[in-house]
Amino acid sequence: MSQDPAASGAAVDIIRVPVPLISNSYMWGNLYRSSVMSQHSGHWRFGTIITLVLQGFIVLILCASIFTRDIFYVFGPALILFLTLIPVILERKVKITIPWWLTFLIVLSLYIHLAGEYFEWYLTFYPYYDKIAHIISGITVALIGFTTVLLLDRYTGNNFNRALIIVMIVMFTMAFGAFWEIYEFLVDTFLGGDLQHGNTDTMLDMMFVLLGAVIVAGIGNFYLRRISKCDMAKKLAGDPDFPRKPGAMVMEKESCEFKK
Repeated sequence: MSQDPAASGAAVDIIRVPVPLISNSYMWGNLYRSSVMSQHSGHWRFGTIITLVLQGFIVLILCASIFTRDIFYVFGPALILFLTLIPVILERKVKITIPWWLTFLIVLSLYIHLAGEYFEWYLTFYPYYDKIAHIISGITVALIGFTTVLLLDRYTGNNFNRALIIVMIVMFTMAFGAFWEIYEFLVDTFLGGDLQHGNTDTMLDMMFVLLGAVIVAGIGNFYLRRISKCDMAKKLAGDPDFPRKPGAMVMEKESCEFKK
């Protein structure tokens, strides 16, 4: 039996109309999952579960602080929760694909600091908790610095050599550590906090941050001896949609060529 072409076309249109609506309705729900699956699908389940558990603990601390009307701990967890979502925001906005393990380290570092303050673990397990937290934070910040330097090299046409990249990793990490110690000093001075325990404690904190930076610098040097800067940047950040300066394309081609 013959079918009316107009009726057939109408049927096709009816089927096609909801598709964009369905896609948009699932877009935000799948945002976090897509960010951790995109590059490391073999490990995304473990990374997602552990990261979400830590973020759930942060939300619980935030809710408890709201319930007890503790303004100081309302602001802290809210800020830290936002910071844990930055990798997902970057994935969405500029197409940076951060490896699941780096996202996990970022969330872990932030949670360790928040939990140490909220549950007073910094005092209960002093000085071990404090120094372990600074090593983990130092490694995390150094990895972020390493990624940033490689992206600058790739998109600005600076063409950093391996030795300079290693030095910049350490400098970036130590600068962050110095700003963190200044933050702790200001909290203790003006808000009555108890974050610092004398000059020796501050210097030991900086030394453990330096240790984390040296570990990442050593690993970075190991890999840059074996693969190109371009390939290393793609492993740490994927292929983000950043504007390039004039001449950066030529420099990027050179950086993608492996050189010892």
